[in-house]
Amino acid sequence: MAHGTAHKALPSAAGVVIIGGGVIGAGIAFHLAEAGVRDVLVLERDTPASGSSGKPIGGVRAQFSDPLNIRLGQHSLRAWREFGRRPGADVGLEQVGYLFLLNRDEDVAAFGEASALQRELGVDSRLVGPQEAQALCPYVDPSGFVAAAHSPGDGYALPEAAVLGYLRAARALGATVLPHCAVTGIDRDGDVLRAVRTPYGTVRTTTVICAAGAWSAGIAEMAGLRLPVTPLRRQIALTGPLAPRPPRIPFTLDFDSTLYFHNDNAGGLVLGLSDARQEPGFGREFSEEWLEPFREAAARVAPALAGMEPAGGGWAGLYEMTPDRNALIGEASGVSRFLYATGFSGHGFLQAPAVGEIVRDLYLGREPFLDVGPLAATRFEAAPSPTAARPEAHII
Repeated sequence: MAHGTAHKALPSAAGVVIIGGGVIGAGIAFHLAEAGVRDVLVLERDTPASGSSGKPIGGVRAQFSDPLNIRLGQHSLRAWREFGRRPGADVGLEQVGYLFLLNRDEDVAAFGEASALQRELGVDSRLVGPQEAQALCPYVDPSGFVAAAHSPGDGYALPEAAVLGYLRAARALGATVLPHCAVTGIDRDGDVLRAVRTPYGTVRTTTVICAAGAWSAGIAEMAGLRLPVTPLRRQIALTGPLAPRPPRIPFTLDFDSTLYFHNDNAGGLVLGLSDARQEPGFGREFSEEWLEPFREAAARVAPALAGMEPAGGGWAGLYEMTPDRNALIGEASGVSRFLYATGFSGHGFLQAPAVGEIVRDLYLGREPFLDVGPLAATRFEAAPSPTAARPEAHII
């Protein structure tokens, strides 16, 4: 959509303005519109799925250590399985499972406790030995780790297809979606929101939902609020088609190094690693310096991957990090009707369906299926340290 089109389509008023056209904003828009909320407006600074949701393939899992994250993932997995029916789009869901490789006794103990908790909540998860892990993923070297955590119901799907599916359904239900329409200001009168400003005009509204991902801190500042979200570049490499074609493997992660790999849709592999040397910032250019620690880790746990080159190119995008690596979901205090769903620290895609339902219910004054009060941004005010506010062990 051209800028001029966005200008012409911008309404003078909206019942709800959702800032951010990624999978979180799109999911919220769909659930609100489906519930009969009128005048839902989604404003996206670029194009839908152009931020973190632009990743070629996104993991979906319920394999977490925090009960809230387990239930968010579990609820969302059910929605991903039903996505073809509601809202009605093919997101390429592949339930190949997740396989965490563990190399330290303390990690084995922590993942064992988490697996027991996951099973209590109905998630199929267990610890396996190195030989069984190799049977699940032939690339791994059983001498490179001591145990693994396996959850066969997890897997991956296509984030862009999910965003477009949500937005198409939301539009059909009456929502308006405007790409290339950045938010430049938020007006409030005391504790009441009054309007959202854009380069193309002002939209009167008393409700704003911040789903702006890595840009959320700046949006909150416009409303005189604070959301502790920091942008951090993450990168993946694509091998391109391989011969012979790789076997169908779980989404495999080495917990110690954060190396991970899985199949792609082109007959190759996706390779990734969370480079600890990466400094916070908004840069999204692809570079290859992280392949050095990837190859070092691969030499230990998956030697066949150590020499692979990104012949199929790569991708760089932004994680939206919080101090404790958990999401921010809730409604701000001190100002009426500023809701937020952001700071997912790498697991926003997998939690998006559940979050869409929860934010819908928060807006409508209903009781959500899950109490997300512990994920409010205010949790850091009482925590002994920001990183200790709500620990989550299963973060890559």
